[in-house]
Amino acid sequence: MVLVCAMFPGMLHIRDLQIRPATVLAPMAGVTDTLFRRVIRGLGGCGLLMTEFTSSEGITRSAAKTLRYLYFQEDEHPITAQLFGANPKVMADAARLVEDLGYDAVDINLGCPAKKVVKCGGSGLLRDLPLLAEIFRTVRAAVRIPLTIKLRAGWDEKSIVAVEVAKMAEDIGVEGVAVHPRTRQQGYSGPADWTIIAAVKQAVKIPVIGNGDVNSPEDADRMFQETGCDAVMVGRAAATNPWIFRQMQQYAAAGTYDTPAEDDRRRLLSGYYKQINAANLPDAIGKMKQFACWFTHGVGSGSELRRIVHAARTPSEVVEKVEAFFEDRTAATANPGPNGIAGNAGRSTWIGRLTA
Repeated sequence: MVLVCAMFPGMLHIRDLQIRPATVLAPMAGVTDTLFRRVIRGLGGCGLLMTEFTSSEGITRSAAKTLRYLYFQEDEHPITAQLFGANPKVMADAARLVEDLGYDAVDINLGCPAKKVVKCGGSGLLRDLPLLAEIFRTVRAAVRIPLTIKLRAGWDEKSIVAVEVAKMAEDIGVEGVAVHPRTRQQGYSGPADWTIIAAVKQAVKIPVIGNGDVNSPEDADRMFQETGCDAVMVGRAAATNPWIFRQMQQYAAAGTYDTPAEDDRRRLLSGYYKQINAANLPDAIGKMKQFACWFTHGVGSGSELRRIVHAARTPSEVVEKVEAFFEDRTAATANPGPNGIAGNAGRSTWIGRLTA
């Protein structure tokens, strides 16, 4: 018997912003640049994209390195820019720039646990609610586009403030809240306490997006059922399995989903690397190596592929070596050894599409 998961919401509205389906790519530093976001968009199933968190101070100083974090292309809509900072006026100025650039919404980061960020924003703001309220008011008054926040449960287990912050944000005019129910002290360790997401959902009327420990479509369905959240946000699992949003959509419709075969992985990995190489990014080789660490675990002889990528010295060398790696595997499959056993690259019921 096929179980259809009726609990998956098909759509989310944040004021007049329509998000279909109700799934969100989490902002991840060093990951969710325009190239990766377009990979996710091309594979389907993700309703809303978010940028890497971006320094409001850097934006307002017009620092070229910071501004490039806000580059996006038209096919990425709907898309939200996430900002961090602790100066209300600077945050408001940065939000105005985000609106002028054509983003569909602006989000305030209250979740990053990194030491260098908590000194000037991120989860550090959860220790200063009066300042946080001032930031909300100032940014809300500065822009017309929807304003959302992404927050952690609190600074530590003795100061769980997610419900209090969400209620305060709603009263000031914030229109959506994403909840990662770990504390700053936890970082990314230990289980995410989904009861905190449920508590926030019960406390406010604005949309609540659940985040944390969603590693499969089954996890997403369980989060919807256990918390009553309006949408699910996926972060690290999307970096290792970019197909997860499409799988969630399939699971919602039919209770089952496809698993990418090696040929799907080859197309995506090779295509992504070619785009990085063509973009001439200053950190291109680093991005390639980072992606190899996550993504190649689903590829046959993945450890060898990771070794090849990490040994390469230039982006073009990575592209060349990766192509050669897969060509060798294809040849080995087509020409079985003396025992008559050939490898199996596998076939999939669908092929992931990269948006050119």
